[in-house]
Amino acid sequence: MSLGFSAIVFSASAQPKKSKDNKAKPNIIYILADDLGIGDLSCYGSDSNHTPIIDQLAKSGIRFNNGYTVPLCGPSRALILTGRYAFRTGAVNQDMCGDMKPSNEVLIPTVLKSAGYVTSMVGKWGQLPLQPSDFGFDDYIRFKGSGIYWSKEKSKAVMYTVNGVDKPLGDDYMPDLMHNHMVNFVSNNKDKPFFLYYSLVQVHAKIQETPDSKPGSDLYADNIAYMDKLVGKLLKVLDSLKLKENTFIYFMGDNGTANQYAARGTIKGKPLSGKKGSMLECGALVPNIAYWPGVIAPGQVTNTLMDASDLLPTFADIAGAKLPTQNVLDGRSFLPQLLGKKGNPRDWIFIELGNKWYVRDAKWKLNREDELFDMSNAPFEEKLIKTNETDESKTARTRLQAVLDNLNPAGGIIDNAGGSGRHGKKEKKNEPE
Repeated sequence: MSLGFSAIVFSASAQPKKSKDNKAKPNIIYILADDLGIGDLSCYGSDSNHTPIIDQLAKSGIRFNNGYTVPLCGPSRALILTGRYAFRTGAVNQDMCGDMKPSNEVLIPTVLKSAGYVTSMVGKWGQLPLQPSDFGFDDYIRFKGSGIYWSKEKSKAVMYTVNGVDKPLGDDYMPDLMHNHMVNFVSNNKDKPFFLYYSLVQVHAKIQETPDSKPGSDLYADNIAYMDKLVGKLLKVLDSLKLKENTFIYFMGDNGTANQYAARGTIKGKPLSGKKGSMLECGALVPNIAYWPGVIAPGQVTNTLMDASDLLPTFADIAGAKLPTQNVLDGRSFLPQLLGKKGNPRDWIFIELGNKWYVRDAKWKLNREDELFDMSNAPFEEKLIKTNETDESKTARTRLQAVLDNLNPAGGIIDNAGGSGRHGKKEKKNEPE
């Protein structure tokens, strides 16, 4: 079966095209998969799922072993789109994400538009306020919730929004409707550089049947497979329009696997430490895959540390766009690493949700409670160092504490609710987000 990948000659020394001609600028497609942990993809070793198209995407580019984001949907998306930690933006819980304002925060589409890009947002807009157009997107199609894919599932009309116009869902499958809009956007803008933010929501509760589901089938596995299929359909569109070789694709999960499905996300028979909403490793450790034909050498797996604040400066670097200067940016571009160069890699990543936070380097993690963890056996185990610290652990504690002291999250915007990062007004521990 063809996965939509054509034969490509790769060069690690290739450079992104630099030209005043907008057509020479690479297109950027950012695919964000809701509730997709590392245990959900076979290229990361999943025992339960088979994702051949995404696996091939990883084999044809770079797969990150240490890519992190916030462990919950809304705060994760706020971090991704602003490149700023939550204690700066206020997006420390789901409700507070809704307080973000276009006058205060500059998001990725606005940055890229300054470099001549046309921009579109397709899929879930999540807990972010207003409409995507208010934050700089030229085009969008969005729906409010997850698991709202069939009009037959609801007693009242299922609605979605296209560029400010609310529309009822007919007999279509919502993810297919989103895909069709995305195809039209790409086709209509094939002669311009474009940025597409494609927010897939396939395995976010409520898990429903797909058009390919059979009676009695595993619906979670069905949805993973359909998500994989949608990625393949996108690749075929790029092929048909002869756009793939000038398109950078970044695929990522927005947080770890959801509570009720985390147990099935084993790797080589081993359970993972953490899940969605958790400050353990696999709440924040998510799939990260970069693909850029002719620029990124294939077959790479990297342990380079990155967190989601790095996406905005990386995309800006690729586009040749100037970074916003009105706010402090926490991210740093990892474009040099994509090109096989040393660059300025991170020594640590920072994760914050609700009233909790931690900083982590390649081996150690230090949290707000001053607990130090040995992460040598992550993502399966994180060992709390209680007594008998070694010289190495003492040095690590001092080093990571200095990072936290410099960031000073306690001096920024603080969680105003129950501290979990979820909806403070409801504070339902098991409520899907």
